[in-house]
Amino acid sequence: MARGMKWVRRFGLLIAVLVAVAVIGVWGLRASLDSKILAGGPSQNVLDNDQSLAKTFPLASGWSAEKLAEAREYANRIGSAAVIVIHDGNLVAEWGETTKRFNAHSVRKSLLSALYGVAIERGLIDVNATLAELSIDDVRPGLTEQEKTAKVSDLLASRSGVYHGAAYETSSNKKRRPQRGAHAPGTFWYYNNWDFNALGSIFQQQAKLSIEDAFIQWIAQPIGMQDFRREDVEYRHEEVSNHPAYLFWISARDLARFGHLYLQGGTWNGLQVIPETWVKESTQIHSPFQQGGYGYMWWIGRNDAFYAEGTGTQVVYVSPAERLVVVHRVNTGSPGVMSRVWYGIGDRVEDEEFAALLEKIRAARPA
Repeated sequence: MARGMKWVRRFGLLIAVLVAVAVIGVWGLRASLDSKILAGGPSQNVLDNDQSLAKTFPLASGWSAEKLAEAREYANRIGSAAVIVIHDGNLVAEWGETTKRFNAHSVRKSLLSALYGVAIERGLIDVNATLAELSIDDVRPGLTEQEKTAKVSDLLASRSGVYHGAAYETSSNKKRRPQRGAHAPGTFWYYNNWDFNALGSIFQQQAKLSIEDAFIQWIAQPIGMQDFRREDVEYRHEEVSNHPAYLFWISARDLARFGHLYLQGGTWNGLQVIPETWVKESTQIHSPFQQGGYGYMWWIGRNDAFYAEGTGTQVVYVSPAERLVVVHRVNTGSPGVMSRVWYGIGDRVEDEEFAALLEKIRAARPA
């Protein structure tokens, strides 16, 4: 386990969400918000689906308006941009810029994990295939013979042992990256952008589809995503690697559908969109930590909760035990430019603030 790394932040978030298993509520954004429980607005219907979340999910009732107002006021101060909470298939609330497509940052990895589940079931990808068998290499200095023995499953668990330079890698990550050859494939967990980016290349090579086309055909259209467009997957190429990062610009309400899809074991209106076996396998702990662990591109908490998390505290939190989905978004920048938060001038909600907000929301649940 890579102790002392940036990922300690995510361990902090892991602890924060563990205390929020029973959270049922929602918060607002920095701007002034409507006092109604539901505050979603119209948006372009890019996938020919005119269903709003309120039409898809029955409205919940029984929450304390006073307590939600307190939580909303706190959220206004910390800078949350959009939040959606769904409990037991009911829409508790929808706040802020829920139709706006923000950079999902590392949430992208869980989105790709879903595509892998479909591709594996269709026989397009073998998780036991090695990098050598797939002819995966990189720019000079290329991969070593030992590194090429890493399997697809090792990359999915972020245990490849390949510590080559990677696109979309922060300067702090570059400093913390282990030395080449420090660990054999499958033996050591390190949150490694090389693994995640190479998985994007492997997917497109084996599936014969771009990530954006596969996402639209296999996930977005079947579950009725309303805002996602083909151009909302952006590739970041850098000279340090052949494997670009794949960024997703996606709205809170589309991510809420994605989270609910996982809550339902990969089914949507009776259709098995993602194999149930993959939902279970990818959200099981493959690398244990003191608090929770890491699955196949998902963070895992206690009591079977799991979540996707990205820079600024972009979160898709799913708790099957509580029948709960929470989506939290922060505006970290605009498409086509590097995230402002990386330069210290963008919005960010800290883990401690997020945890405090969840506690305030818990107080609003029905007695």
